[in-house]
Amino acid sequence: VQLQASGGGLVRTGGSLRLSCVASGFPMNYYAIAWFRQAPGKEREGVLCIGNRGDNTYYVESAKGRFTISRDNAENAVWLQMNSLKSEDTAVYFCAAGFACNYDMEYWGEGTLVTVSS
Repeated sequence: VQLQASGGGLVRTGGSLRLSCVASGFPMNYYAIAWFRQAPGKEREGVLCIGNRGDNTYYVESAKGRFTISRDNAENAVWLQMNSLKSEDTAVYFCAAGFACNYDMEYWGEGTLVTVSS
């Protein structure tokens, strides 16, 4: 089982990034895929999740109106589009898979670092 996150980098405040998560080793089409993040010195928090039917769950209010999530089961991929980035979005972003968005995640991938700087 593998979840590979990519797409992180350095971006200016107000800019955009698109993170990718590619899954392998399990039937991703049956799983919810979520993005979590962990900022320096802070606990990990959920950001946004997409269910296996495409329904979205926002875990944090700050993501609403700025972040969107999408999936393509044929490509075993999920994307997190992040717009209007703020310094407080700086974190390592992880993707994870679970039965549903309101369940504990079962599989976790390595993170990708997003740094938002002015």
